[in-house]
Amino acid sequence: MRLGTRLALGLGVLSLLVFAVVGTALTAYMRDYLERQLVDQLRLVQVVQTKDAAEHGTVRRKPYYGWYTAVYDVTGGEARLRRPSDVPGDTRAFAALAEAMVRDGTDPLTRTARIDGVGTLQLRGCEVEPGVVLVSAAPRQDIDDTVRQLVTVQVVAFALALLALVVFGRRMLRRGLKPLSDMAHTAHGIASHDLSESAARLPLRAPRAGGGPEVEELRTAFNTMLEHIDASLAVRARAEQRLRRFVADASHELRTPLMSVRGYADLFQYAAANAPEERERHLARLRAEAARMGVLLDDLLLLARLDAAEAETPLRMTEADLAELVEQAADAFRAGHPHHPLTVRTGGGPVRLRLDPQRIRQVLDNLLTNAAVHTPAGTAVCVAASVSAGAALVRVTDAGPGIPAADRERVFDRFYRVDKARSRDRGGSGLGLSVAASLVRAHGGTVEVASVPGRTEFTVRLPVHPRGLAADRP
Repeated sequence: MRLGTRLALGLGVLSLLVFAVVGTALTAYMRDYLERQLVDQLRLVQVVQTKDAAEHGTVRRKPYYGWYTAVYDVTGGEARLRRPSDVPGDTRAFAALAEAMVRDGTDPLTRTARIDGVGTLQLRGCEVEPGVVLVSAAPRQDIDDTVRQLVTVQVVAFALALLALVVFGRRMLRRGLKPLSDMAHTAHGIASHDLSESAARLPLRAPRAGGGPEVEELRTAFNTMLEHIDASLAVRARAEQRLRRFVADASHELRTPLMSVRGYADLFQYAAANAPEERERHLARLRAEAARMGVLLDDLLLLARLDAAEAETPLRMTEADLAELVEQAADAFRAGHPHHPLTVRTGGGPVRLRLDPQRIRQVLDNLLTNAAVHTPAGTAVCVAASVSAGAALVRVTDAGPGIPAADRERVFDRFYRVDKARSRDRGGSGLGLSVAASLVRAHGGTVEVASVPGRTEFTVRLPVHPRGLAADRP
């Protein structure tokens, strides 16, 4: 059963209970009102009848149809009817009323009695003199008929109102729940992997759909959820694409040294009869390929640990001088790349930060090595450290051919190489800049690249530790 139908039936049941309570209260009030009116009429009639009973000892029958009167003498404790009287044959209810009045001392006293052949009567007794009781009776037929007609009218009116309420209420509920039906349809579209704009979005305002502000809020939240799902799926697709490319590139990079190791191993197997210097040459190249593969695996492991955001971070944070790390990286660069003149600018003062010295040194080595590997011999390289706007900056600049605009956004991707001036045959695995960018992000910093022909600059921005600000130079 649909939600609109269930709500309509529930509303009908609740309305039925309300109608029953209202009808019962109205019927009871009307019955009580008519009974009070009848008793008041009996009282007025008895005022006249009391005078007749006092003067003549009996009463005359009044011209009211079905009304009865009787005078009882209860002086001896038992009611005795005075004659003449128009009381019907069964007078026990009349006599009992008279006896009860004298016995209990209640004056006046009203009761309801049913007399065979007459029907239900409303009795009222009053004492006209000590020991003499006047009892008057009026039929209740009109009251009962009026109450029955009232009940009939209420049942018919309430039934029609209930039917109209259920029918029109169900239509209104279906109209109000139309946005929920649209959401259900959209959810089915999502289940069928259809996240297109037309199938997976609901209009923010639908005047004909109704529902009020609550449904509009639900519609907005639903659209927001769909946008998040769509964005998450897009991110997931891009991540899967990067993962596939990463696995393919890693397989390719590992395949080359593995093939070299296998080849050198075969050569070494058949080199027993060769000269010792040839065997040493093969062993040296075998060690070099193994070392290259080890470096590649270490970089991959470091990237995996940084991406996983492990509880035990691979960084070992401590207080260190960034300017000193730059000087150390510069000395190592000069020793390893003597054909690239290097200029160092640190301002002569310490730049103390909270960082992992080993990893920041790895970042500096990777950036400097990238500048040396992808520029011709003799290209000037400059590394500078400074503090600006609450952040420590390290700039590595070279005067090489530059990076094409189409490749700048991807230079930090894993295994990505820039062709032409920065071709594959110049060495490197394509992980140096990726490792540097990941390590800088792990420190809460950023790394950017700006390049034009004749100048390429990598800028590393690290947050300055609060305690180091006083020691930093302006």
